[in-house]
Amino acid sequence: MEVITADGVKIGTVDDLGDDQIRLAKSTSPDGVHHFVPLNWVDHVDEQVHLKRKAPEVQAVW
Repeated sequence: MEVITADGVKIGTVDDLGDDQIRLAKSTSPDGVHHFVPLNWVDHVDEQVHLKRKAPEVQAVW
């Protein structure tokens, strides 16, 4: 499932879901490593996971 930021940027796809975070697949990462997104950043889920944060905010914590 794709993960989309509040400003419409696809930041990756879900690889795994933990208790309090989403692990993004390293195969969809521009730098080839796993990145993590806190579950409390999720706004809603439909065909995609939509985040409350914009791409620069999300990538700043990687």
